[in-house]
Amino acid sequence: MALLNLFKRGGDPNRSEMSFIEHLDVLRGTLFRSVIAALVGAIVVGIFNRFFIHDVLLGPTHAEFPTYGILCRIGEALHVGKSLCMEGLSIKMQSTGVSTQFSMFFTVCFIGGVIIAFPYIFFEFWRFVRPALTEKERSNTGGVIFWVSVLFFIGVAFGYFVIAPYTIKFFASFQLDDNIENRWTVASYIDTMIPLVLGSGLAFQMPLVIYFLAKVGVVNATYLRKVRKYSIIIIFIIAAIITPGPDIVSQLTVALPLLLLYEVSILLARRVDKHKKPKEWS
Repeated sequence: MALLNLFKRGGDPNRSEMSFIEHLDVLRGTLFRSVIAALVGAIVVGIFNRFFIHDVLLGPTHAEFPTYGILCRIGEALHVGKSLCMEGLSIKMQSTGVSTQFSMFFTVCFIGGVIIAFPYIFFEFWRFVRPALTEKERSNTGGVIFWVSVLFFIGVAFGYFVIAPYTIKFFASFQLDDNIENRWTVASYIDTMIPLVLGSGLAFQMPLVIYFLAKVGVVNATYLRKVRKYSIIIIFIIAAIITPGPDIVSQLTVALPLLLLYEVSILLARRVDKHKKPKEWS
């Protein structure tokens, strides 16, 4: 019965009248349902582990990974030669621990489960915080679950198909000496991939984060335009870190979408400004 109540609690419009303990109980239900959703996603990844591990997770280590051919053709169309091409990958990995592959299997399943269940997990936390908003704020945030999910998956796809291949290609081909062979451990590879993919998914939330900051009065479009030049520098620094290669083309490939997101953020902030009274910025 207690287990059933955990699924029923949450999203109550009268939560403002609850005690602190009751709020904790609602949060406990939110966390419980989110973990269950992630575990269901993890089970799906576990069942289809051959596809998710060999084809998805290890995809950027394969020479036939679609990004390599597509970027090469784009480079030729733009007349930048072979600067976008990433051919001839030869990556070998190893497992040095007795239980490393076993533990990595569960890590991959859980992270994959979180990505798959992200829309529902966000829905749960949104349902938890929504009663604290005013009626006007609720009406102004319609569709937030859809847009957060869309931007997250676009960011994950960008990190996986663009950032990860550049990173993997660079480190696979970089050698201090010809006598030193690059042979990674599977754990180090996974530890590299997870931040790249999840980090990109979170980075693509920038327009919505700016939108909500503008709603609460922390930033406005004027301020964002004022610091645009500093933001551009920061974005290019991030792009240089994400794409270790020395060529400017690869850095632009990463920087341009982030610059576009920043400009979208300014447009959203300006839209918020138009609905605010002039005295709110005085």
